[in-house]
Amino acid sequence: MDKNEKEQGIIFALVERFQNQRLPRTLAIKERVEAGEVLTDEDLRFLEEVNKDARSMEPLVERNPKWLELYTKAVHLHKEITEKALENEKAKKR
Repeated sequence: MDKNEKEQGIIFALVERFQNQRLPRTLAIKERVEAGEVLTDEDLRFLEEVNKDARSMEPLVERNPKWLELYTKAVHLHKEITEKALENEKAKKR
């Protein structure tokens, strides 16, 4: 197996995990924060883990630009959630 094949296998596994595990939970969190809820400690740990994984995937995405759009959308989704959660926290403290 050459380096490119190995890298494609890694990307496939990461995308599969994202689609089947990370995305559904992320969307559920987004739905809750859009309804005005704040993030729980568990949500924060999960989002931190997802963010850490995303940062570690950057070199793979740079070498495989066909995944850039999916990567960008996932990062943007994370940003939307954290921004809305911050708004909710501020509103809660008023």
